[in-house]
Amino acid sequence: MSLVPPPLSLYVHMPWCVRKCPYCDFNSHGVRGTPDYAAYVDALLADLDGDLRDFSEAIHGRAIRSVFFGGGTPSLFSPELVGRFLDGARERLPFQSGAEITLETNPGTVEHGRFDGYLAAGVNRISFGVQSFDNDKLHRLGRIHSAHEAADAVRQAQDAGIDNINIDLMYALPTQTLEGAIADVEQAVALAPTHVSHYQLTLEPNTAFAANPPPLPDDDSAWAIQEACQARLAEAGYGQYEVSAYALAGRRCEHNLNYWRFGDYLGIGAGAHGKISDADGVRRRWKTRLPAAFLAQAGQSSRIGGDSRIEAADLPFEYMLNALRLIDGVPMGDFTERTGLGLERIAPAMTACIAKGWVVDDPATLRTTERGQRFLNDVIEAFMD
Repeated sequence: MSLVPPPLSLYVHMPWCVRKCPYCDFNSHGVRGTPDYAAYVDALLADLDGDLRDFSEAIHGRAIRSVFFGGGTPSLFSPELVGRFLDGARERLPFQSGAEITLETNPGTVEHGRFDGYLAAGVNRISFGVQSFDNDKLHRLGRIHSAHEAADAVRQAQDAGIDNINIDLMYALPTQTLEGAIADVEQAVALAPTHVSHYQLTLEPNTAFAANPPPLPDDDSAWAIQEACQARLAEAGYGQYEVSAYALAGRRCEHNLNYWRFGDYLGIGAGAHGKISDADGVRRRWKTRLPAAFLAQAGQSSRIGGDSRIEAADLPFEYMLNALRLIDGVPMGDFTERTGLGLERIAPAMTACIAKGWVVDDPATLRTTERGQRFLNDVIEAFMD
């Protein structure tokens, strides 16, 4: 069964940050000296050229619906360099009218007035890595900004004319109380962002926190925090549409929705991952992780860290890993369109999950119940081959 080409997005990885946080397991590298940011932008465009050659048949005629600059700390790159990349990308492939273009930003790395430049460069959405408005918690998390600097940065972006803003918040932080977590949400809401990402701090392998765990709230306390914060965000008009994402009406993150709906995306930059659907199935590609190696191999096939097909037996799990995060679910027919597999491939797992009260018994929509959301990892694992 052939695949229906899904929407196409572009992810751009900017690997440097001022200092790596102790909880972070992303491909990020603390700045040593002064990286050659301009050379990195040239390498990004060379990387894009290589992927466009390799995937020419699969992406022919498909327009980019969203761009996401992630990191690391993309705001270490000047507006001029961000604009240079976007101009180069537009010369190489079509963009949908009004494409969402997001720049992740650390409140501690933005100079006054820079938001005007990012807006002029083509950025129309800013995502602030605030994490908390409690200075003690920010210190424990290794963040380089203060609560005041975070709030000031959000206001500067709004004053510059950027009207689509996300605030990242973490909860279940070291020694955090329910009252403290709600206070973080209250301060975020007071800044009137269009979107809030609210996710639990977890101890990831190979991080400083995993090696030396801080005192975290227990599971029951974390669940109580999550429920109370969900209620406060809903009261303020932020509808939950994904496990950790809340938005005002019409302001959902289009880029992340494309991930969760098992759409396609080109992954450009050091350590970036991409997913492309073609006549032979679903293919994943990732790039070499170290910035120095990526720069040295710009435009060469050696820049590719790996490239493989997702086996048919693994596609149900890969699909559910994304789609089941969405609160409203997805049309059942999307499974066949995005994987090329018939619904009979997931019928036994669906029956088991419905019987356990994890998935809604609806032939038209694939959607978890409230109970299923709480035990989401178990639901997803039910579809593992």
